Amino acid sequence: MRILVYPHDMAIGGSQINAIELAGAVRDLGHRVMVVSDPGPLVERVLAAGIEHVPLDPGRRRPWPSTVRMLGRLVEERGIDVVHGYEWPPGLEAFYTARRRPGVAAVCTVMSMAVAPFLPASLPLVVGTHQIRRDVLERRGRRPGAVHLIEPPVDVRANSPGHPTRAFRARFGLHEGPLDIVVVSRLAAELKLEGLLTAIDVVGGLATDPPLRLVVVGDGACRDQVEARAAQANARAGRRAVVLTGQLDDPRPAYAAASIALGMGGSALRSLAFARPLVVQGERGFFEPLTPETEPTFLEQGWYGVGGRGAARLEEILRDLARDEARREELGAYGRSLVTERFSLERAAQVQEEIYREALSAASGTARDAAVTAVRVAGYKLARKARKLRGPVARDDFNAVAGKPLPKEGPR
Repeated sequence: MRILVYPHDMAIGGSQINAIELAGAVRDLGHRVMVVSDPGPLVERVLAAGIEHVPLDPGRRRPWPSTVRMLGRLVEERGIDVVHGYEWPPGLEAFYTARRRPGVAAVCTVMSMAVAPFLPASLPLVVGTHQIRRDVLERRGRRPGAVHLIEPPVDVRANSPGHPTRAFRARFGLHEGPLDIVVVSRLAAELKLEGLLTAIDVVGGLATDPPLRLVVVGDGACRDQVEARAAQANARAGRRAVVLTGQLDDPRPAYAAASIALGMGGSALRSLAFARPLVVQGERGFFEPLTPETEPTFLEQGWYGVGGRGAARLEEILRDLARDEARREELGAYGRSLVTERFSLERAAQVQEEIYREALSAASGTARDAAVTAVRVAGYKLARKARKLRGPVARDDFNAVAGKPLPKEGPR
């Protein structure tokens, strides 16, 4: 098969890293794969993997007919069989690109915490948790398009215990002594900020009893807020209890340097590959460790949660782990075993290959499906503009609605 992979952007983030790693793994199964995207830091990773990259204009509107026309030309020139968009704007553009081309299929992967309700009912979807898959099937009833599950995959060979950390520690002045709690995350308001600020406050308060240090790896729109809260925590602790590294193109040394990992989604799973005990961060006060008892919950709902005791619960977890080295080692080994057996990149690539084959054998979207989708997207855009007139709106709206009821769809 000839496959065109289209991530939603090329900033460092879980969905786009999954797109690139799976593209390489599917290529290694014997298929021809190329990536089309905006410019961004992750383009280098595409090229380093030996995958052809086709640039898009970062100033274009999304989704937009000119992008569909450009993708269409690419499909025809290269004989593309499958156009695979990640998240809803590329997914819609993939759908319209494939719709009038016999023998060409579209697939859309959504790794956000909610699926846009206006995605075409005939478009095959890939989601990251059992719970989201079930919600989509229940909300849409008998949708003709399949809804598949691929839990966020991890390259367990490239991400493994023993990765060098000396240069990373020296670069950021991370002297031996405190136990390092490492979180690799976008510094974004949606999903991330609440938990990050709570973790900063907790570690600042526990900086000497027990001696902990929070290392925050990442960048984003909320960096100023995170820096300000970190400065307050460090002043309260009287030392560098919180260290911000900024964005790292290769965060593996940070994962490997952790004594305890904190995170959600793909970042949480990647930390498990380094055999570190994991505390899963969510929203509205959610913090829980991965243990054999909590594993079923995370496998069902994803590496995330909504609702909890907030700072009190995180403090309780960190105190317990910090004082019990044997427990940290036990949970680290358990997590490494889980991610190797269930979330390996090779396994995910085989599932993805079968999804492509199934999409090619299915009927393409109907004209009615395309028309209804266009109306719904236009309605969504108008509603969003109206909300902007009343005040700021979430940049990543389908992560911002995580844990809230999804909007109902009108009749198809």
